[in-house]
Amino acid sequence: MQTRFNQPLGGNDMPRFAGPATMMRLPAQDTAAGLDACFVGVPMDIGASNRSGTRHGPRQIRAESCMLRPYNMATGAAPFERLQVADIGDVPVNTFDLKKTVGIIERAYDAILAHGAVPLTMGGDHTLTYPILKAMAKVHGPLALVHVDAHADINEAMFGEAIAHGTPFRRALEDGCLDAERVYQIGLRGTGYAPDDFDWSRRQGFTVVPAEECWHRSLAPLMQTVRERLGDRPVYVSFDIDSLDPAFAPGTGTVEIGGLTTWQALEIVRGCRGLNVVGGDLVEVSPPYDPSGNTALIGASLLYEMLCVLPGVA
Repeated sequence: MQTRFNQPLGGNDMPRFAGPATMMRLPAQDTAAGLDACFVGVPMDIGASNRSGTRHGPRQIRAESCMLRPYNMATGAAPFERLQVADIGDVPVNTFDLKKTVGIIERAYDAILAHGAVPLTMGGDHTLTYPILKAMAKVHGPLALVHVDAHADINEAMFGEAIAHGTPFRRALEDGCLDAERVYQIGLRGTGYAPDDFDWSRRQGFTVVPAEECWHRSLAPLMQTVRERLGDRPVYVSFDIDSLDPAFAPGTGTVEIGGLTTWQALEIVRGCRGLNVVGGDLVEVSPPYDPSGNTALIGASLLYEMLCVLPGVA
């Protein structure tokens, strides 16, 4: 019997300003049971060091996603014809305790992965990627990583704390979650405290692609190199919205000028097609600094693009 795949609620069936408040107005369910992929929110900002507000990111991303349609006109991907997808809601974080929240997230993703679903996460501050990678590594071993960000997020500590939104990739590497020779950090830029802000990554074996190397050029050739380098290894994609220039995405907590463009963002995510993508996240959308909703719309669009490059879609 042919499986009937969930479909986003269409704009001709219900006005886009109405209907369910889920990602792309997809059906909601409580767990990842029976799903090939799922959208899940992690509404937190207690790991953020500057502007707050990313706890509201998942809700706003869902709201703006009502504009998205099921077929990708540029790539030809039709994910809802091949994958069973739903929105499984939010992880119930402890908004008063960051360390407990990290444990809650890890256990939530253990459960998602036990169902065999690929999680696509709406953040939330970037701390959340650390426990997700811990859960993913239990299933897949050390992961390759495509990390798009203005910041390397490899701090030893922040205000004396080992866990915060500036430390996830250092902690993940220390815990054996990452294959250092297959980590790409794209879009890094801005001011720092010392060269080690980026050079630590390089010494571990990460490939660092500063934003300045991306200016005025297509990133399609870079992504061809990424595909050749990563091969069929399990890959996690972590996309911090502050990788984009604030002209495109002002609604975030730690803005830096001179960032990537939206078309370069599309080239990066679409360039992951053919990789063994086992999960991804879009983090650091802060609605209080996003009065137009455009930052959240970009976030929703990039999450849809991640869905379109999952194995089984192409």
